[in-house]
Amino acid sequence: MAEMKYQVYGRAGRDVPTVVFSAGLGGSHHFWRPQIEALGERFRIIGYDHRGTGANAEPLPENYSIEQMAADVVELLDADGSEGVHFIGHALGAIIGFALARSNPTRVKSLIPVNGWMQVSKHTRRCFDARCDLLLSSGAEAYVKAQPIFLYPSAWLEAHSEEVAHEEEIGIKNFQGADNLLRRIGALLKFDASPWLHELNCPMLVAATRDDVLVPWTCSQTLAEKAAKATLWVSAEGGHGFTAIAPEEFNKRAASFIEHAAS
Repeated sequence: MAEMKYQVYGRAGRDVPTVVFSAGLGGSHHFWRPQIEALGERFRIIGYDHRGTGANAEPLPENYSIEQMAADVVELLDADGSEGVHFIGHALGAIIGFALARSNPTRVKSLIPVNGWMQVSKHTRRCFDARCDLLLSSGAEAYVKAQPIFLYPSAWLEAHSEEVAHEEEIGIKNFQGADNLLRRIGALLKFDASPWLHELNCPMLVAATRDDVLVPWTCSQTLAEKAAKATLWVSAEGGHGFTAIAPEEFNKRAASFIEHAAS
């Protein structure tokens, strides 16, 4: 497979903490734009597109796994010369963080899983089954157009229809391909951290949204109860993608958590 590409933002030099952002199923690190801008004032930032998407687009092998996704992160950390980082992951990105912390515990100084899970819930599996059926029966455009329904609250979607339409155009243009998408979904559906999550020793800020329609916030509650060093924070609203549309409080809490973990 090709060498992993990544981008560095924010503060220069190695005397400040390095923060890695990992997106959800869309794979693009641009999902984290509000966080890269805000946290980049304090930290050195690494953003990367998941293998098979964006700048790292290529056909993925069959049975591509979360553990392989974590190995992709190790590859880019080695290329960057980063020994220990603070890892922030959204949904799929969150469970990549768990796999990374398990396989390379010294590389993860802290972890912020956002709307993540230990093992995919029945509800989330039902949502992915429906999205896969839509992709296979109606194609990429229908899949992309349905995506905001799972990401954001209906009132926000109604008030930002032009922005949503623009994002749809970009999503269709940069679609990762059905085979890659289905393999990445297959990987997250198979993943189960519940037997070993309690062994992870890094501090965690477990973030969730109460009105997330894709991943029940109770998945984060269960996760935080299982983890050895976890703090749970549940935002009242904002949907599955709340860090993109209501970033201020998350940015504040994430920055404070990282500074404390790095001290």
